[in-house]
Amino acid sequence: MEKSLLDRFYMHVGQTSSEPVAIQVERAEGAYFFDQNGRPYLDLIAGISVCNLGHGNPLIKKAVKDQVDRYMHVMVYGELVQTPQVELADLLCQHLPDPLDSVFFVNSGSEAVEGALKLAKRATGRSEIIHFENSYHGATHGAMSVMSSPEYKNAFQPLLPETRSIRMGIAEDLEYITNKTAAVIVELVQGEGGVRSAHAIYWKMLREKCDETGALLIVDEIQTGLGRTGKLFAIEHYDLVPDILLLAKAFGGGMPLGAFVASQKLMVELTHHPVLGHITTFGGHPVCCAAGLAHLKQIIDGKYWENASQIGIEMKKVFHQFPQVKEIRNLGALMAIQFDSSATNFKVLNQFLNVGLFSDWFLWCDSACRIAPPLIFDELCFKDLNYKLALITKE
Repeated sequence: MEKSLLDRFYMHVGQTSSEPVAIQVERAEGAYFFDQNGRPYLDLIAGISVCNLGHGNPLIKKAVKDQVDRYMHVMVYGELVQTPQVELADLLCQHLPDPLDSVFFVNSGSEAVEGALKLAKRATGRSEIIHFENSYHGATHGAMSVMSSPEYKNAFQPLLPETRSIRMGIAEDLEYITNKTAAVIVELVQGEGGVRSAHAIYWKMLREKCDETGALLIVDEIQTGLGRTGKLFAIEHYDLVPDILLLAKAFGGGMPLGAFVASQKLMVELTHHPVLGHITTFGGHPVCCAAGLAHLKQIIDGKYWENASQIGIEMKKVFHQFPQVKEIRNLGALMAIQFDSSATNFKVLNQFLNVGLFSDWFLWCDSACRIAPPLIFDELCFKDLNYKLALITKE
């Protein structure tokens, strides 16, 4: 007897947990995806902050199809000029503060982190990296080295030496940044930490400390970029200019794409001693860049960050009516719904699935539910959300 798709999923696809949700996805459109029986699920996390314009955006699909007809892959680094890369880099840099004017394309957020750490070490000649408690920057060895969770890291030791964790928002910890520090890497809004940030004054102090010591400031906007927080980039909330900016997730418009962005003066360090100091086979893939360009144009033209702000306001109203909620933390449409325990949270997440809602938890805050919907979330979506939450509260 031929094995089912689900059977083959369990047999041949690498698993990341012992109990995957295992919904068989047949198609996705707008703020919904659908299983093999046509049942809709309202996607409250947009593929974890990836599908900011929802699923199946027609202009992104057209850009992908048009680029496929032109060419799908030639060498993406080095000598060849490719229109999708150039146009996306140009448009991106037009909307970033000086001196961020050089884009190095990679495949993912973890790779953006890896490239940025290498660039910082190369440019400064130093080796120490400072990161923050409850941070998350990816799952590769370098990226794992700059997260503070021993439970997550211990099985994969040894990782990078000379890394130090400090507390976010605690001014005295900034004294650990010295003239031995190559870089400080930070999420202005911690994702897996449960949507937490610090005051604008603290971020100013951090920038000043990096300037004082010559350490480079790396800001990870992998989850917060492209309109998610109510600004095009989270750095705009705090008037903060990093030395290196990291992008991925929504950057590709649903296709795998990441980048680290710096000044030309800084980025040129990767061209010599050694030459080809950072290379990638698929980073900046023309089809991914075409999708990313179509996505970025729409985000900018439609000012979708304004939608994010309004979505955040409306989501708080909706979830404050949910009796088990203890606290709501958000910046724009990146939100943590805090419950009293992880047991309550996982019970709620299962109830969500039963009524056709799809959400997730946070690695370092498993007592909170992640809400990061597409920025096209509209009145009909909210009506459906309210209806489904009402079904849960009636139980």
